[in-house]
Amino acid sequence: MQNDFFKYQAKTTQFASGFEVERAEGSFIYGKDGRRYLDFVAGVSANTLGHSHPEIVKAIKEQAEKYLHVMVYGEYAQEMPVAVCKLLAEATPEPLEVTYLVNSGAEAIDGALKLAKRYTGREEIISMKQSYHGNTHGALSVSGNETHKREFRPLLPLVHFITFNDESEFSKITTDTACVIAETIQGAAGFLMPDKDYFRNLKKRCEEVGALLILDEIQPGFGRTGKLFAFEHYGMVPDILVMGKGMGGGVPVGAFMSSAEIMESLSHSPKLGHITTFGGNPLIAAAAYTTLKEVLNSGLMAGTERKEQIFREMLVHPKIRNINGKGLMLAVNLGTPEITLDVARRCMEQGLIVFWQLYRNEYMRISPPLTISEEEIRLGCQIIIDVLNQD
Repeated sequence: MQNDFFKYQAKTTQFASGFEVERAEGSFIYGKDGRRYLDFVAGVSANTLGHSHPEIVKAIKEQAEKYLHVMVYGEYAQEMPVAVCKLLAEATPEPLEVTYLVNSGAEAIDGALKLAKRYTGREEIISMKQSYHGNTHGALSVSGNETHKREFRPLLPLVHFITFNDESEFSKITTDTACVIAETIQGAAGFLMPDKDYFRNLKKRCEEVGALLILDEIQPGFGRTGKLFAFEHYGMVPDILVMGKGMGGGVPVGAFMSSAEIMESLSHSPKLGHITTFGGNPLIAAAAYTTLKEVLNSGLMAGTERKEQIFREMLVHPKIRNINGKGLMLAVNLGTPEITLDVARRCMEQGLIVFWQLYRNEYMRISPPLTISEEEIRLGCQIIIDVLNQD
């Protein structure tokens, strides 16, 4: 299989590992080599409840026996898409109440940008330097790393960038600004946290000039920081909330959420302001509903702080410079990309899967399932320490 993988399947890098997967369950991936691997990555924050969670599998099977795709998005009332949108509305603060279901986080970003421009009638977008929002043309346009963008220009015009956590640059947000978009925790830059009052003050500035605030919760959402969404730590509510990754518990999904008034503007002048064939697919919605219900009702979010504490207590070593992030969204600074890549390779040899951050390869990603046990955390952390102790 590995030879066919390298020959026939398009790659995102020239350095894909080609690891051959047999099956996955809970916190472990089992390879065709007969070994099991503890997963500290969770499909890059996508497997919120671990691999092959029985309730998600059950929900997918039950929906598959009823029907799959029946109509393009938004025409028919289907039980599971309606259920997940209703549960999101109940679980989030006002004025968030209406959800548009799409296929991925990047598509959700594109939809959110269109919504902000349509509602405000403005064209300018403000984003953050070193941000990452996805790789469609729209999402790439508002991502803040030129190395990853320059070969694909021209991108969207009238996109300007300010520095994350620098309130002195709020003056660049004006009455020409349709929206400001930001990650609640900057992911690709190394899980950088906002200052305590940053988002509260950013929202205030947006309100002063009539701009909308879009928060990208594609990575920190669905309980990863101990709250359903990370913005809940900061005493404010975005105008538009974007989600994806962990929303589906292992299946491809994205969504953007806003007030009924704002969302209504996509339905007219022109109609079909955003349209997606497979967004809101009932099979995917069944998985998303089950994931959300389990996150809300299982007590997993309450245990996130304790699990973060174990990581921070165990991952103490002269080669570890600092640890960024919150909850089960941590980035371990090992100093250089070369060290991080080498540590990741040697951890894999010892049965532990870790990864690195897109822009800051010196940071090692730790984003395990919320269901990971304290015993499994200790097992994986000990592997990392043992690898770091090697010459």
